[in-house]
Amino acid sequence: MKIDLQGKKAFITGSTQGVGAAIAVALAQAGATIILHGLREDAESEATLKRCRELSPESTIICFDLSASISEIQSQLFKPLIESHPDTSIFVSNAGIYIDPPFLKGDEANFDRTMHINVKVGYFLTQWFANNWIENQQNGRVLFTGSINGLLAEVDHTAYDTSKGALSAMVRSLCVALAPYDIRVNAIAPGLVRTPLTNQVLSNDSTALDWMRLHTPNGQVPEASVCGPIAAFLVSDLASHMHGQTVYIDGGMNAWQQPDVPPEYRRWHQANAKESHHGTS
Repeated sequence: MKIDLQGKKAFITGSTQGVGAAIAVALAQAGATIILHGLREDAESEATLKRCRELSPESTIICFDLSASISEIQSQLFKPLIESHPDTSIFVSNAGIYIDPPFLKGDEANFDRTMHINVKVGYFLTQWFANNWIENQQNGRVLFTGSINGLLAEVDHTAYDTSKGALSAMVRSLCVALAPYDIRVNAIAPGLVRTPLTNQVLSNDSTALDWMRLHTPNGQVPEASVCGPIAAFLVSDLASHMHGQTVYIDGGMNAWQQPDVPPEYRRWHQANAKESHHGTS
């Protein structure tokens, strides 16, 4: 069966590059009109918008900084969006940040910023969309972008791991709250995929790709495009009985209890852990 999103309109935060762009393109391929969101207009946002318009000519973009207060996001982003696109029936909460100091050196500002963008913004945008759909007797679809980090911890990314774990719990809770209104809420959780962020690591560290492949049972670190079709499926009617689920797109990472870690990495981690501890004593 073919995924069909004809006549649907989707708003996707953080969708000008990486996983968000892959989701946008996949939904456009299925027939949806896309409202992209990014921090600013640049070459990447223009390229993603062009690709979406090739597939769905009415697609557009909104630029807005989600580090703004919740009241500012409601008045300056959500309300104008609903006024100009009242028939938006799909919301994808994809925007997120991944900037953590080591846990023993973490500060309140970084933790708050991570939780604000990765969790709080999606929570309230979902609330506003849901109230609008219920008031207008519309069926809504919500999709969050989680991460394998919501299930498996990563060294020195404690705030990020915490935020992605919170997303999985929130998806389940939102399912219970919104399923009676025919509003479905699910999430995808990518593992190691190629994005502008991970490509920076791969280009600067010749051993990084081997390390990533070692931790993925199928030995692959694919492009972010692998996330798109699964996202499109979850917001389509083909997934009508899927509620509150987090679908891992990880090459089997979450099935692997303890992959073999090279001795060099063990020694590096032990040395850095000691340095981090001594630096805060």
